[in-house]
Amino acid sequence: MSHNHSHELKNYNNAFAMGVALNLIFVIIEASYGIASDSLALIADAGHNLSDVFALLLAWGANVIASKKPTEKRTYGFKKITVMASLMSAILLLTALGGIAVEAFGRFDDPQPVHGMTVILVALIGVVINTATAFLFISGQKHDLNIKGAFLHMAADAGVSLGVAIGGVLIIFTGALWLDPAISLLIVAVILVGTWHLLRDSVNLSLDAAPSHIDIAGIKRRLTGIKGVCGIHDLHIWGLSASETALTVHLVVTHHVIDNDFLWDTQKNLHDEFGIDHATIQVEAWDENTRCMLNCGDCP
Repeated sequence: MSHNHSHELKNYNNAFAMGVALNLIFVIIEASYGIASDSLALIADAGHNLSDVFALLLAWGANVIASKKPTEKRTYGFKKITVMASLMSAILLLTALGGIAVEAFGRFDDPQPVHGMTVILVALIGVVINTATAFLFISGQKHDLNIKGAFLHMAADAGVSLGVAIGGVLIIFTGALWLDPAISLLIVAVILVGTWHLLRDSVNLSLDAAPSHIDIAGIKRRLTGIKGVCGIHDLHIWGLSASETALTVHLVVTHHVIDNDFLWDTQKNLHDEFGIDHATIQVEAWDENTRCMLNCGDCP
């Protein structure tokens, strides 16, 4: 397991390094041409891409720190920092989006001429760079909120850059300067949707809520369906990190002989069927105390 984790960390280090380099180069290109062509859409996208560079650096740093071994004081290690990085990334994005929206509304009252062809070419470069960066994180985004944050930023940016390019075409053919701030607001709306989900999931994991992909009802059915188990109580499920889930539970059993195979099989089933990485199970014999705790008068 440690070898796989080390291998994955190395792969993500390469992905983050490449993603940061590509996006930093693009930010410089996009901001330069945005200022030269006086396009708020390009400047807004460059500002967002700069925040993406910070988000990638945050996620990268968190990914490295999370790999440190637990200490006597920090018995869970540093894995929770990946959740903190996701939360900080979402807050940074919301702040940047607010600034872009205010500037865009101002442009409706005072529209500025835009060089459409410049906007189109630079935005199309952005489509290529953001798509390439998104693909670096596509494999890990299903299981790791920290990696998912990086993937969503890049995937959304690819779509937004495509929108900016289309806007440039429309400005050339229609001469409608209001399209520039309108596209800026569209950028804000698209990114806001993805950012809201990231913020919600990050806050939930920070408060030790069960990760959104965990089937809590299914886990309860699976545990109560084990032969000899007549009830469960004190079930707790929370995220140890942006990608690892822990569980503790008390199983009330009708027989007194519990062996290691019973515990091992239960932990393995929780891991294979529900993605629980760390399960701590306490087994209790059925008696009057557990009956009251379960509030179950029909149990044997």
